Amino acid sequence: MLRAWRERRHLSQMALALDVGVSPRHLSFVETGRARPSPELLLSMSEHLAVPLRERNDLLLAAGYAPRYAETPLDAPGLQAVRAALERLLAAHDPYPGVALDRHWNVVLANAAATRMLGLLPPQLAAAPVNMLRASLHPEGFAALTLNFAEWARHLLHELERARAASGDPALAALAHEVAGYPNVAALRAAAPPRPGYPESLLIPCVLTDGQGGRLSMFTTQATFGSPRDVTLAELTVELFYPADAATEAALRALAQGR
Repeated sequence: MLRAWRERRHLSQMALALDVGVSPRHLSFVETGRARPSPELLLSMSEHLAVPLRERNDLLLAAGYAPRYAETPLDAPGLQAVRAALERLLAAHDPYPGVALDRHWNVVLANAAATRMLGLLPPQLAAAPVNMLRASLHPEGFAALTLNFAEWARHLLHELERARAASGDPALAALAHEVAGYPNVAALRAAAPPRPGYPESLLIPCVLTDGQGGRLSMFTTQATFGSPRDVTLAELTVELFYPADAATEAALRALAQGR
């Protein structure tokens, strides 16, 4: 497992050994099972290899130690203050959409504006938990409403591949395999890549239509918890959508007022 993480981060045994303060020989013995690492050495190597907390627990278990990081449900009493903070953040962002996502892009929390957007999805994509990657790329989901699908989908596929490569998560690999089979995604990948050049805007927006001449152009920001010590918190991302133009801002405010 350690060798797999080291190779995923493109580090040699020598480089990692120097980083954690052990000899390359000892690190080699650890990787081949000839030496049993201490939990402190495992955690030090995990820190240098940027191993996610969930996988750090797996490494500790594989070496015969108890996990160090709890995985607390978001609705548990111990995370009541965290959940309340997330709900306040999302509510304050209304009338602009905002969601909290787990590491598989499943919606954990959503504000009123995001709930209105998710209401546009067909039943098979709207079933809880809503997966934002699946909902955005499926031909019957938001992809059918996305005017700049090629640009936005390439961005999402890049983010998915980056997360899959960084985490080694088999669930993300399965999600990547699934969306690659969507006909619109397959056609996009078969098409010629976009020509390099200066971007038309500073940010890649998601541009949606309501099918009746309305147009919503939004960009997103993402936020994570600082120095989390819990698996659930470490895997949470808050994604906030902002209007990219004045017309979109007016439309979102009108939607919030029921107009």
